[in-house]
Amino acid sequence: MYLTFDDGPTPECTRWILDQLAVKNIKATFFCVGSNAKEHPDLMKRLLEEGHAIGNHTMRHEKGTQTDKSTYFQSIEEAAKHVPSTLFRPPYGRIPMAYTKELRKKYKVIMWTWLSYDYHPEVSAETILKRAETIQSGDILVLHDNVKSFEKLKETLPELIDLIEQKGLNFSTIPA
Repeated sequence: MYLTFDDGPTPECTRWILDQLAVKNIKATFFCVGSNAKEHPDLMKRLLEEGHAIGNHTMRHEKGTQTDKSTYFQSIEEAAKHVPSTLFRPPYGRIPMAYTKELRKKYKVIMWTWLSYDYHPEVSAETILKRAETIQSGDILVLHDNVKSFEKLKETLPELIDLIEQKGLNFSTIPA
């Protein structure tokens, strides 16, 4: 089972997430926005020192379906200077097929099988945890490391971890 976090690192959230994971000795994969990684190298260092995996999430969280190919690829390469990884997840989970084909020459494009919707104002923590009952071995889970989702994440992450452990599932990072 792969626990992943998109959009960080953010000082308000990442430290708390890392503290929660450390208590249970859980490793996760963080898809980092390049501008955040550039601004918070201390958090990037901590992610790596604690054994977590990182992946590229573009420099400025551009939407691939609304960004021309050249600009999008420049953003990915700019982010790579601050997020050294061959893993890539497109922001918003959408990307033109032509982009994906080219990206796969250099990156392993990682999507997900379970999306928390923790960013969505109409999705409650209770709903997220109810949906979490469907999680099974091999799933790639997406949560968000951003201020917008943080209050909901504080409610759900500890219980989500407990639920996954009760199912007897193990946590792993996504291999590069």
